[in-house]
Amino acid sequence: MIEVYFGAIEAGGTKFICAIGNENGDVLVTKRIATENPKTIAAVVDFFFKHYKLFSLGIGSFGPACVDKESPSYGYITSTPKQGWREFPFVQTMEEALHVPIEFNTDVGGAALGEAVYGAAKGLDSCLYITVGTGIGAGAVVKNSLLQGLSHPEMGHLLVRRHPDDHFEGGCPYHKDCLEGLASGTAIEARWGKKASELTGQKTVWEMEAYYLAQALMQYVLILSPKKIIMGGGVMKQEQLFPLIRRKLQELLAGYVRLPETGEEIENYIVPPLLGNHAGITGALILAKKAAGVK
Repeated sequence: MIEVYFGAIEAGGTKFICAIGNENGDVLVTKRIATENPKTIAAVVDFFFKHYKLFSLGIGSFGPACVDKESPSYGYITSTPKQGWREFPFVQTMEEALHVPIEFNTDVGGAALGEAVYGAAKGLDSCLYITVGTGIGAGAVVKNSLLQGLSHPEMGHLLVRRHPDDHFEGGCPYHKDCLEGLASGTAIEARWGKKASELTGQKTVWEMEAYYLAQALMQYVLILSPKKIIMGGGVMKQEQLFPLIRRKLQELLAGYVRLPETGEEIENYIVPPLLGNHAGITGALILAKKAAGVK
């Protein structure tokens, strides 16, 4: 008997994580492929997925991307600054290669879904997942579904107040000093001349980083009121950031939102991903199950 599996892709700005999984959300096999140009897709198909009989495929992709199934651009990566990928028909390319049903969303949307179903927000009907790495992005689960309107949320590009001691102009190619332009790993390296991982003991660096990230969380709390906030990505591996962000968020809220989650229980409200680096690929497997009509 031929075994049939669910396929998953977490397509990030620097790497593709490809996986084979089962209906229990278990990741059975993974492969990492560098994100270079759309020819990456051929490598993904030829060197990985063609070795398996697939039910369906779930994709969580970097963006901006079109996730509106009613749009003729559904499944496209759209206005990304990443060279070679603008207006790339991601879903259509994979459909032609694999001939299986495909469900498509953002990489951070997938991570939010993974944490909601199997991770830190399991048992809750809402959560927010924010990744702080090369860029900044966030996905939200509301009433057990991914938040989506005209498009997917672009919460990494909020405008934030500038720190009084920050003279870095900002690194976002679209907005300069939006959240991503000031607080991403790329921005940290451009401002301080070293990668985040080399600045661990620099108090000034992380106080400034928390200043920006806490402003974003305040806006998320006030607008979305998520039941759990999960913060992942390479920058958030600096564990000293969590208490700084929690404290700064409480200062910014100034007692206006009086809830245990923003008060005495804040350590259990703003947390790292329980699934660690597997949140995104686990979410992509959940998308694959949805594509196949499996609950």
